[in-house]
Amino acid sequence: MSEPVVAPVIVFGVMPGDPPFRIVQINGDPVGVAYDMVDVIRIADQAGFKHVDLDDPAFVRWLGGGKYRWTV
Repeated sequence: MSEPVVAPVIVFGVMPGDPPFRIVQINGDPVGVAYDMVDVIRIADQAGFKHVDLDDPAFVRWLGGGKYRWTV
C-alpha cells in the first residue's frame, strides 16, 4: 500500500489573539504565524514555494476552517 499524500503546508486553526492568528507548518516544522491568506502565501514563498495554490489540498491542508476563516 502507498502512504497518503501529505500536504507540505498545513495551516492550523485560528488561535485567539489581538488579532487572531493561525500557525503555519511547512514539511512538518512550524515556520510562522499568519494573520490572513497573504501571510500564508508569503511564508510559503519564503520557504521556497513559488507557485502557491491555496485551493490545492495536495499543497495546503487547512485545519479548523478554510482559507476564509480568520476569527475565533
